[in-house]
Amino acid sequence: MKTEADLVKQAESESEHTTPYQKKTLFASTVGYALDGMDMMILGVCFNLIAITFNLTKTDLGTLTSVTLLGAVLGGIFFGILADKYGRVRVFSWTILIFSLFTGLCAISPNYESFLIFRFLSGLGLGGEFGIGMTLVSESWPKNKRSRATAIVALGFQVGIILAALTVNFVGEIHGWRWAFAMGVLPALFVAWTRKGLKEPEIWQNIKDQNKNKVAIGKLFKNPRTTATTIGLTIACAVQNFGFYGLMVWMPNMIATELKLPFKNTMNWTISTTIGMSLGILIFGWLCDKFGRRPSYIVFLLVSAVSIWFYFHQTNMLVLIIFGSAIGFFVNGMMGGYGALLAEHYPTDARSSAENIIFNVGRGIAGVSQVLIAYLATVYSISYALALLSATYLVSALAFVFLIPETKGKSLE
Repeated sequence: MKTEADLVKQAESESEHTTPYQKKTLFASTVGYALDGMDMMILGVCFNLIAITFNLTKTDLGTLTSVTLLGAVLGGIFFGILADKYGRVRVFSWTILIFSLFTGLCAISPNYESFLIFRFLSGLGLGGEFGIGMTLVSESWPKNKRSRATAIVALGFQVGIILAALTVNFVGEIHGWRWAFAMGVLPALFVAWTRKGLKEPEIWQNIKDQNKNKVAIGKLFKNPRTTATTIGLTIACAVQNFGFYGLMVWMPNMIATELKLPFKNTMNWTISTTIGMSLGILIFGWLCDKFGRRPSYIVFLLVSAVSIWFYFHQTNMLVLIIFGSAIGFFVNGMMGGYGALLAEHYPTDARSSAENIIFNVGRGIAGVSQVLIAYLATVYSISYALALLSATYLVSALAFVFLIPETKGKSLE
């Protein structure tokens, strides 16, 4: 049985070389997160089509997003704890199967109420998938490449967005939104194949061999310093999700309803913005490894606050498409750092729990906020509601200044 010192020494010696195991964990986690993105964004891109079928209001649509994210919060907590107890790879498999199954069942929903139930249940799997995949990669890759590795996992979500847009455009527009959701079942078979023979990270296996794989969520609040960090990270994750879902779920709706533009413009905007997001994620992961987590986040958050305010006062479609890449670069580029950032603040026996609980509580807060966006969109306009997102990025920047310590170069415990 290897000691913790042996594991650290091994990781440092392999820091300049990528092993087949590291590549496999990265591939499996990235594909899993791509499915997560595809599932969430099929809902957003199909909003108008679903609204017509079930005769829904903007508030009803906001509730759909909120219910999905509520399921993600509960699933994140539950499956995160299970992954610390029973292993990352095994529980990761369960989460993929759950959200794929219930995404498929959305296709046969006879009414709005059943659709809500299926979205909640698919959310359970979605919530569990993020933190477990990020933990798997964080524990497998060396500290000097950790942020860049988790950034590639985060990039999977952007691939999922493009897949969702293409699925809805070429399947949903022709055969109806139900067929778009039915397509969400198929990739689960591919993910099952990628994880064949994938072993648990040595750092977790060492904990299990010592029979220390207990429920340890109390370690997120073990002392005042750790509690402050947990609160700060939760604020950051809430703002990250609030901004992302506000942008990606409601912007297509704004294009179709307020600007009265054809559906193809929604696809063009989605692809442009996703390209910007993808570049931002990769560059942000590199910046975090090069200059540190805190300075990278603070700069991106301040730029996001300013750019969002000006962006949502624009009405020209060409301007929205071109600068959509720039807004995506900063607003969602920060996703490239969360996997490593969350992993580095907590020990192995609580790491998956921390990743899932903190990120998904933030996602849940963002979900509740979608109802607020829907209300403001109804009373005022969607563009007015989205412009108010800028203030939340200032709050997150303050959290990094006062609550979240730097962890660049930290070895996992």
